[in-house]
Amino acid sequence: MLKLQSISKSFGGLHVLQDVNIEVPQGTIFGLIGPNGAGKTTVFNLITGLLEPTGGSLTFDGQDLVGAKPHQITRRGIARTFQNIRIFKEMSLLENVVVGMHRHLDYGPAGLLLALPGFRAQERRARERALELLSWVKLEHKAHQTADNLSYGDQRKLELARALATEPKLLLLDEPVAGMNTGEKVDLMAEIENIKARGYTIFMIEHDMRFVMGLCDRIAVLNFGRIIAEGLPGEIRNNPMVIEAYLGREDDVADEVQA
Repeated sequence: MLKLQSISKSFGGLHVLQDVNIEVPQGTIFGLIGPNGAGKTTVFNLITGLLEPTGGSLTFDGQDLVGAKPHQITRRGIARTFQNIRIFKEMSLLENVVVGMHRHLDYGPAGLLLALPGFRAQERRARERALELLSWVKLEHKAHQTADNLSYGDQRKLELARALATEPKLLLLDEPVAGMNTGEKVDLMAEIENIKARGYTIFMIEHDMRFVMGLCDRIAVLNFGRIIAEGLPGEIRNNPMVIEAYLGREDDVADEVQA
């Protein structure tokens, strides 16, 4: 579904990514891991049009993404959450999710200003869909609460529901469990698995090794801007290059990923 081929990105003389090759198959959960500064977020910024690559090709569903604007990429079916939560805290949960549906609402200025029947019908359907998406992350009972009142973990779940509101084919998750406690991580893991079961493809960046190993179908490891390994979770867990370059001493890794 998504293919990065020989992608590079430089900022002046700083080479952030070098000859990166990644393929994300449809219907899978694909993980990208690596130490801080490895270039993981730069990969997401290239996919979503916030940056353009210095070299290489980037395609989604066979279409070239290089040069496309972020809103055009969203229309093609890619949605994203961010490492730093970006929700409208003064709005209700329901309103936050409805905002994500704007590209699917087509009632025109007159319909909005005059509250014509077409506008009212689309607004009703949008709210029904928003409630459904909130139920996927177990927040429907808080739909009319202000987002600012949510716990940190629930704010991350709300951002996930809003990303789903764009009706994406591919969902990019940037450190989805950052700041969550153990119980929240377990809940989100189950919810992401359910989202995959509904036909979505997921590409995630995450530092929590237990979360990644327990959820992803395949994992790629980025170090100093280069992919040093790719494979099944078990293969990555036991890869000597990964252990040395990213996970630290081998005995520490064994304690962390097998706990």
